[in-house]
Amino acid sequence: MADRSVHYEAAFEAYLRNKGIPYVAVDEAKKALFANAKLKSFDFVVYPQKKPRLLIDVKGRSLRNRTKRSGFETWATEADVKDLLQWEQVFGDGFTAVFGFVYWVDPPPLLALAEMEAAAAAGPGGGRGGEPGVFEFRDRWYLLMGINLAEYRDHMRRRSAKWETVCLPAEDFRSLARPIESWL
Repeated sequence: MADRSVHYEAAFEAYLRNKGIPYVAVDEAKKALFANAKLKSFDFVVYPQKKPRLLIDVKGRSLRNRTKRSGFETWATEADVKDLLQWEQVFGDGFTAVFGFVYWVDPPPLLALAEMEAAAAAGPGGGRGGEPGVFEFRDRWYLLMGINLAEYRDHMRRRSAKWETVCLPAEDFRSLARPIESWL
């Protein structure tokens, strides 16, 4: 079971349920079974139709009310990268590790919301109103993006030696990240 107290993970799980995508939420309590493995667990095993199964580690970030910094926060810890890569090897062929960046965003403007709702009524699409990756959950808006772990690893740069974090340059993130539904 996902940690539903973390709104990013709860929103991601709600998105999967809304789309009818089969998944298993990784239960942190079961991590004790792998105590000797010393691996940080990921959040979801997702079973899309006709696509590789996914091991998704959700990275929740806020893009709300940003005045000083612009752009997407794309950081992860070095351990996140290393451990998710190991999980991908443990699960083997047919599984792909993905960082699921779930951004809490400001609500769309009223006009954009009306256009999105009209598009939603017209047919299936990405999130609310066909906007790729946009999803509303519990009166919050989210942008759900995914990036293949191997691509992330190949393009990551050190962010902080002290905190042992890495990130993607903005141009790499823009070219490599895709709305989560493209993975499903």
